[in-house]
Amino acid sequence: MDPCPFVRLIVESLALKLPSSKAGTCYAKLKLHNFPSQILSLPLPRSDPPPSSSSYSTFHLDTDALLLFSKKPLTTLKISVFSGPAACSCSVVTGNPIGTLKLCLNLTNVRSRTCIYHTGWMNLGGADEGEPAARLHLAVRSEPDPRFVFQFGGEPECSPVVFQIQENIRQPVFSCKFTADRSHRSRGWAQTFSGGRERGGRRERKGWMITVYDLSGSAVAAASMVTPFVPSPGSDRVCRSNPGAWLILCPNGVSISSWKPWGRLEAWRESGPADGLGYKFELMTSSGLSTGIPIAQGSLSVRKGGSFCIESLRKGANIRGFVMGSSVQGEGKTSKPLVQVSVHHVARAALFVALAAAVDLSMDACRLFSTKLRKEFSHDHQQL
Repeated sequence: MDPCPFVRLIVESLALKLPSSKAGTCYAKLKLHNFPSQILSLPLPRSDPPPSSSSYSTFHLDTDALLLFSKKPLTTLKISVFSGPAACSCSVVTGNPIGTLKLCLNLTNVRSRTCIYHTGWMNLGGADEGEPAARLHLAVRSEPDPRFVFQFGGEPECSPVVFQIQENIRQPVFSCKFTADRSHRSRGWAQTFSGGRERGGRRERKGWMITVYDLSGSAVAAASMVTPFVPSPGSDRVCRSNPGAWLILCPNGVSISSWKPWGRLEAWRESGPADGLGYKFELMTSSGLSTGIPIAQGSLSVRKGGSFCIESLRKGANIRGFVMGSSVQGEGKTSKPLVQVSVHHVARAALFVALAAAVDLSMDACRLFSTKLRKEFSHDHQQL
């Protein structure tokens, strides 16, 4: 099947110019229709035009959003600027307001062409009468970004079929097999990766593995838990200083049962008022399992879930591209991950499906150890 239409709305080259009487740390809150707000720190450049900024934001418009925007002549992008440290949550603003601007966007015909809406400085409203206004530099554009869409037919621990989705068509492309062998002992590469640490009878969640098969029944990717998820001493949660870890594996071509590491995912339970699932993903290098290339890092709300996303930056140019993304449901909710893969990376779709499963399963692996997991995670259940 063909890829589904997607569009990326990119807000970049952000910089703030303040009146001489104002200074300090500043950030911007971006809001587009019913998308979650995004918060970005703002550099204060001394040159004009400002140098290229690493501060940027992307809104991903899927088929439903494009259909909605096609019926509206204009859509408003609202940017509010504040002084003070950036808030920890996009729903909470703690700084002092500096000003707000609104940019009208026409998103009715963006599926097949790049559109540039603004590049340059804009005045921020909100200054007192007689005072010079703060100015915000930004560049706003949209570009087509078609993607292949896959969805698990059930929760990953239930060994589901994975479908490719296009509008109302669902075509099976992969199947999954989940195992929870608590007596599992890793192969040589996994022992090296985990450092061979023994847990000495402590509570732990270990041995989980999900294998992805193509329609012919050949194993084409896998995610294997190589470092157990254990609670920190005197606690009920997996802490950041001692995360659990997965290896994302691909066949090495030697034999049907032989694997080589492609990526590494670490996960833990964030502490503090914002209860979240922290994660870090890196690609393995040819130099061995001890080093990797950081690709994605962040956290997801334990209560609401969120989206795990990988975006790349082309070397030597300020061009960012979508690689893959997957949905993650909050703790205790039914989860059938939806996985989006760029047309440029669809050859690795099976690996991204395995990675999406590992992220989703990490939400369960990082549940408080006072919580009982569902029966599918029991090795005894799988032996019945």
